Amino acid sequence: MSQELTLFVGMFTTLLAIINPLEALPVFLKLLEGKDEAEHRRVARLSCFYALLLAFFFLFFGNLILWIFGVPLSMVRIVGGIILMRIGFELFSPSSSGASLASIPSGSGNQDEDVAFVPLAMPIMFGPGAIATILGMTSTVKHSEFEFASAVAICVAIVATMYVTYLLLAYARKVLSRIGPRGIDAATRIVGFFVSTMGMGLIFHGLLEAFQTYGVISGPPA
Repeated sequence: MSQELTLFVGMFTTLLAIINPLEALPVFLKLLEGKDEAEHRRVARLSCFYALLLAFFFLFFGNLILWIFGVPLSMVRIVGGIILMRIGFELFSPSSSGASLASIPSGSGNQDEDVAFVPLAMPIMFGPGAIATILGMTSTVKHSEFEFASAVAICVAIVATMYVTYLLLAYARKVLSRIGPRGIDAATRIVGFFVSTMGMGLIFHGLLEAFQTYGVISGPPA
């Protein structure tokens, strides 16, 4: 059971760090500028639901997609690790959210129906980093002795991540007023550091698995 708990904690923390809803708060408020709290909760609920569907799609059909394109899981770990490292370095570097916010139009008219999926669900909440994380976790399930329990742990972690994200977005004004821009910037930099280390870990294990698979070093595939 400890293995499944570890898998849950790892998936939850990694996915939450990748999504980083704190950094999405200013963008969310800009997109829904002039809207009331009920509209904020509605759009937050829709965007998290869309992101949840995307996450489950790649979780259940990720291996099939990899099989169709002939991509081994070790390569997914390596490329996913590179993506995570890049995202981590960007989060750790000085924030450019102010510049990006200037190019985002304010919410108006029928735009509310569109922003829940694009850009909130994809790519802000579910982008390349989240896809790489979920595909990387499928390799963990594949090599686990308790496949079903591991899959359940990952599913629960995804649902928990989206629920926390929904709460932060639904009450974005209150959260932003409590934490403030400086707090969000500090939290984003800390998250960026840990995302970079997660990416480095994926690269290391991916290289090790690839070397073992192709006989460069001795030992069974990871």
